[in-house]
Amino acid sequence: MPWRYGVHRRPCTALASLSFGTAGKEMKEFWLCFVPLFVAVDAIGVLPLFVSLTEDIGGARKQTIILQSVITASLVAVAFLWFGPALLGFLGISVSDFMVAGGILLLAISLSDLLTGEKRQRQADADSLGAVPIGIPLITGPAVLTTCILLASIHGRWVTTAAIVVNIALAGLVFLAADPITRALGRTGTKTASKVASLLLAAIAVMLIRRGIVGILALSGS
Repeated sequence: MPWRYGVHRRPCTALASLSFGTAGKEMKEFWLCFVPLFVAVDAIGVLPLFVSLTEDIGGARKQTIILQSVITASLVAVAFLWFGPALLGFLGISVSDFMVAGGILLLAISLSDLLTGEKRQRQADADSLGAVPIGIPLITGPAVLTTCILLASIHGRWVTTAAIVVNIALAGLVFLAADPITRALGRTGTKTASKVASLLLAAIAVMLIRRGIVGILALSGS
């Protein structure tokens, strides 16, 4: 029986279409995770603090600190992403509950950055500078951890893991290029970029609160 156009497809064409469609869907899911996490990490906004903390440190030592911060931030974020939901389930907290609570937390963090204009800086020990405070909480802080859990509940853990690792690696690259970026943007440009990121984070927070409330109402009505 001949293949009919519009009814049957040749096996190789159908397989190629299926593979392309799957890859396209995965890329879309990745970008839907990448953008909120990019905003939450806010590498440009954290950059002035990194420069301040490492201004008296030499180049080789600074690279070691950056590597330490990227590894620490990645391990904490991925561990919380994979094991955090089990803890929430043990405590009887639903995804909708966490969306509302996490959205409120993200909104508070973003409004604090928008209104005060400064991110908090903690005293740092030179030997653990890469891990604390640069890795935790400057790169992977409450905003990143909350966003990870919420995105994983929507898009899945594997794609969220890839997105957070890529974002943390990008933060490391930004820190490596701290001097030219700071010179190019200037103090005003850096603050402006941080403000825009905080505004986007606030919008994402409102969206999460709205989704969480809708989910809670749906559970209450069922």
